[in-house]
Amino acid sequence: MIRIGSFPDTVNEYAARTVAGLVVILSLAAIITQSLWLVGALFYGFSARVLYGPKFSLFAKLAIHGIVPLLGLGSKIVAGPPKRFAQLVGAIFSGTAFALLYFGQVFAFQAVLGVLVLFASLESILGFCAGCFVFGFLIKWGWIPEEVCEKCNNLQFVVKK
Repeated sequence: MIRIGSFPDTVNEYAARTVAGLVVILSLAAIITQSLWLVGALFYGFSARVLYGPKFSLFAKLAIHGIVPLLGLGSKIVAGPPKRFAQLVGAIFSGTAFALLYFGQVFAFQAVLGVLVLFASLESILGFCAGCFVFGFLIKWGWIPEEVCEKCNNLQFVVKK
């Protein structure tokens, strides 16, 4: 995967799920209002997280430093590369939605963001990361470099309360 910025090798699962919940809220607001600004903010957030992890993402900062500690969710460490891939998929969906709305294709825009809401909801509520699931197949098929695969396989998953 392209090495731009500094995406962390590990991610707090609870923070990722919280960010997904915030994505659901912003996506639903964008669908309802059909606001280019909101879709642009959504695209920016995904792009920032793909390129630099939580460093420039308002949702990530809010989740890591606000919501997760406030709710006392603790820390469940998971591999970062699959989460980065999931953020890339989100950037593609939100960028596509932005372009569709910009060109007046409202139904297609709503459909694309609706799919994003579905998958962000699955992660937020059930802890199922569809992008991570696909990432696993990409490793299995040899489309992901071996060193990334080794990072995922050698992580010790720890739950802290």
